[in-house]
Amino acid sequence: MAKPAQGAKYRGSVCDFPDFNPSQDAETLYNAMKGFGSDKEAILELIISRSNRQRQEICQNYKSLYGKDLIADLKYELTGKFERLIVGLMRPPAYADAKEIKDAISGIGTDEKCLIEILASRTNKQIHQLVAAYKDAYERDLEADITGDTSGHFRKMLVVLLQGTREEDDVVSEDLVQQDVQDLYEAGELKWGTDEAQFIYILGNRSKQHLRLVFDEYLKTTGKPIEASIRGELSGDFEKLMLAVVKCVRSTAEYFAERLFKAMKGLGTRDNTLIRIMVSRSELDMLDIREIFRTKYEKSLYSMIKNDTSGEYKKALLKLCGGDDDAAGQFFPEAAQVAYQMWELSAVARVELKGTVRPAGDFNPDADAKALRKAMKGLGTDEDTIIDIIAHRSNAQRQQIRQTFKSHFGRDLMADLKSELSGDLARLILGLMMPPAHYDAKQLKKAMEGAGTDEKALIEILATRTNAEIQAIKEAYKEDYHKSLEDALSSDTSGHFKRILISLATGNREEGGEDRERAREDAQEMADTSSGDKSSLETRFMMILCTRSYPHLRRVFQEFVKMTNYDVEHTIKKEMSGDVRDVFVAIVQSVKNKPLFFADKLYKSMKGAGTDEKTLTRIMVSRSEIDLLNIRREFIEKYDKSLHQAIEGDTSGHFLKALLAICGGED
Repeated sequence: MAKPAQGAKYRGSVCDFPDFNPSQDAETLYNAMKGFGSDKEAILELIISRSNRQRQEICQNYKSLYGKDLIADLKYELTGKFERLIVGLMRPPAYADAKEIKDAISGIGTDEKCLIEILASRTNKQIHQLVAAYKDAYERDLEADITGDTSGHFRKMLVVLLQGTREEDDVVSEDLVQQDVQDLYEAGELKWGTDEAQFIYILGNRSKQHLRLVFDEYLKTTGKPIEASIRGELSGDFEKLMLAVVKCVRSTAEYFAERLFKAMKGLGTRDNTLIRIMVSRSELDMLDIREIFRTKYEKSLYSMIKNDTSGEYKKALLKLCGGDDDAAGQFFPEAAQVAYQMWELSAVARVELKGTVRPAGDFNPDADAKALRKAMKGLGTDEDTIIDIIAHRSNAQRQQIRQTFKSHFGRDLMADLKSELSGDLARLILGLMMPPAHYDAKQLKKAMEGAGTDEKALIEILATRTNAEIQAIKEAYKEDYHKSLEDALSSDTSGHFKRILISLATGNREEGGEDRERAREDAQEMADTSSGDKSSLETRFMMILCTRSYPHLRRVFQEFVKMTNYDVEHTIKKEMSGDVRDVFVAIVQSVKNKPLFFADKLYKSMKGAGTDEKTLTRIMVSRSEIDLLNIRREFIEKYDKSLHQAIEGDTSGHFLKALLAICGGED
């Protein structure tokens, strides 16, 4: 069993089996494979409930008792994915890694993802053991084999990682941090072309503690995370390797949670990846991976494995997972803290919010008005010109164009656009032409019009806007529809949901910093789910979530985790339902990381069959001058593809062109 560091708690899901008897276990396995067929249930129950150290003793005893190789017998008796999993568990960790790498570079083609995962995530000690195991098992030099199978900067970085010489000193020099930040900046952003050698040297050799500080300082100095620079400056497998190194420096457990999620999401399962991670992390940090997985993907690792696999293979993976984090009593204090820190750091980092649409230089409203008139005059419409002008002007400039258009031609530009354009493109262009508060007011009005209410639109707008934005929306709503927003909400919604929306629509959220003592009291108030009925619980949550400032609520959420080992979002989903649950979750996600909240909404609007064009348009329009650049970064970080790519794959024609213009670039 892997031993935790001095004073640290063991975070694996597989432990030493008490009252261990290797001879008895060897006999049980022999009997399970004797005769016709094999008792797969007995094999998986025994092997997965023993630590790797104990499995090695069973192997030795099996050979002594029966003169046979246990791994060879298991290979003969078992088949497919179940065999690969069980045999993987029987190998010592370094030999299991060696086998994975040998498979990755054997035959036609190379499994670069496997090389990246193993070499980016292992410690110096694990790398040294891997190199020795490879030499012992295959009588070959690992570095020579990898060098012969890869090329370019990708190969150079793999060779650096293979040395296993990353610094391990926790004492960090502030001067060296600043120097490394400057060197990385000059090697990438400030240089025509990229000095890859600097990226390789710094990311391949500095200690994790040092690099975490480098990443923090890099963000402060350049205004962008190191990941964004890597994506902009590097490419191909080299880019993927460097991003994996950065992720493992930040949190190895989060890196593996993400790899597991991607192995199972969508059609088909990447079983080799799933098996490799479940085997290799079972005695290291599986509990941390599980907790981060649940926090990040809103479902337990256990439940995703259960829904994505079958048979003995599924049973074995679930046993290896060690528990379902959606079940009572399966929450881990240390991992809950890790999970909290994961999003708190990203949420409170001094990241400058940036839109993708900025005021056009050399702006000439007169020329723009004439060009738009020409594009709509006569037979046919020149949509390309309309898109090029409107999507590349700020909202303030569009209002000037609108005024100039009326002065020149005595016509209403909005009315002309409405008659010339249609469908999704018309909704998008007309949305861009409206002042932001009037656009939001219109979206709220449409959400409450006719039969049925679009609760998702109401929640998205009211849960995410600032006090100033809410006040402007209320004025615009009154001006445009001659009715107060609160009255409209009151007549179209009901119960606690209505009370929450009206509370948000007052725009009276506190705007100060955090108050630690009060945050503890608020957290206690929210944590006390046993006292009172559901109605009083919802009222308590409303009073805190709808009125406290964002910085204060972040502190409340941290105190809540300390008190309960639960993320507040999980508690809301467990204790509440329907629209009340949805609006509280939206507030919490917005407080944690608003750009990520919108990235999730955009992803969901385009995934699966069909596109939710209304949500897609609403977010692209409303965030284009606020934080769409930040949303783009969160999108690619979470979903491993750019917002640009997602839009390109899910829309078409002039609507696609306009959306890409607003998106503002490919990441």
